[in-house]
Amino acid sequence: MIYEWKYEGEQQRLLKNFLREQGISKKLLAKIKYHGGTIWLNGEERNVLAHMQKGDHVKILIPDEGEHETTVPVYIPIEILYEDQHFLIVNKPSGVASIPSRQHPHLSMANRVKGYYKTQNYVDQVIHIVTRLDRDTTGAMLFAKSGYVHSQMDKMIRNKTIDKMYTAVLSSPGSLEEVHGVIDAPIGRTDDSIITRMVREGGKEALTEYWIKEKYQEGIVASVKLHTGRTHQIRVHFTHMGAPLLGDDLYGGTLDPVMQRQALHCTKLSFVDPFTEKLVTVEAPFPEDFKEWIIKQEKQGGRDSE
Repeated sequence: MIYEWKYEGEQQRLLKNFLREQGISKKLLAKIKYHGGTIWLNGEERNVLAHMQKGDHVKILIPDEGEHETTVPVYIPIEILYEDQHFLIVNKPSGVASIPSRQHPHLSMANRVKGYYKTQNYVDQVIHIVTRLDRDTTGAMLFAKSGYVHSQMDKMIRNKTIDKMYTAVLSSPGSLEEVHGVIDAPIGRTDDSIITRMVREGGKEALTEYWIKEKYQEGIVASVKLHTGRTHQIRVHFTHMGAPLLGDDLYGGTLDPVMQRQALHCTKLSFVDPFTEKLVTVEAPFPEDFKEWIIKQEKQGGRDSE
């Protein structure tokens, strides 16, 4: 894939240093040099020791990645919310892991996206997951279409410039007394499990912001924004507040005949495309169990008057 920049600096500088600032690592430079890539400066092929002046135009060709043979393609249709040459955003269903596991090597979203890449005959078929979701969490899931794009998005995650919004159904109000609030409580592993997490002293910093949207007799609908990315963060934080997610039996949520999994959906992804500088905003429609549960609440008496 080809990427282009214009140098706007006032001082002369090495092309190598400029490319490093664009996120081109030494490893990627070696790949460009030895595996079929090219670097152009003002239309002429050059090496990274060339000097740049203000207004110079840089273009690089990054070699095709091919594929990882260990990721098996599965030809199950995916719901595409957004796609361009750099990104793929899909609406992940419930019951599907983000990545393959030893027990289920062929049943993940990575396998499904690999199958999609195969049917499209894309030259780059390595799967780069930017935002993972738990197996039973639904909604918008972001993939990068190359390792270089992935590295740019990882930088944005570290800088907290990818905005993710979730919708959660809470099984009780717990101690959530305000319509809007922030849960600031450290999260660490529980002592008796490698899977579950809990709020505990000495855990990693975790910050969750929420807005109560609707109150029903059997649950509360909340919008949630993560300011950190701890494992099970939303589930753990609301359990800590006495308001576990509906259907989340791992963390004490009330079981429901309609919601047969934790009621959590990644509703929106938003970020500024680092290559075009345009805002990308994608919304994922509610899955059927969310819609069915809300319809059921409306039929049973509607919103709580409190």
